[in-house]
Amino acid sequence: MTPLVFVLAALAGGLGAGIRYLIDVGVAKLTGTRFPWGVFLINLTGSFALGVIVGGLPEASFVVGTGFLGGYTTFSTAMLDTVALWRDGERRASVFNAVGMLVLGLAAAFAGLAVGASL
Repeated sequence: MTPLVFVLAALAGGLGAGIRYLIDVGVAKLTGTRFPWGVFLINLTGSFALGVIVGGLPEASFVVGTGFLGGYTTFSTAMLDTVALWRDGERRASVFNAVGMLVLGLAAAFAGLAVGASL
């Protein structure tokens, strides 16, 4: 890997993190903050996008996948949201967040791989 590719991945990661923040805040304004729909949406779209990249454009997987999508998606925040829901007594929402994100994230990744392979 060249130093330029590394720098591009780092810059892409910063951009991904910024876009994640904007989407999370925007979705919270639309849906409220009772359930973390923004992070849920971010992780599903990130899973799909990474599938597309790996399946169809593997040469872009480091900059776009590791860089941009690494900054865009957020497993740690999703897990913290799940714990917070549980602690707040929102047991069903907590389980839905954890299991739903896993199952739908896998489906999104499979769909993304299929789309990427058809490119």
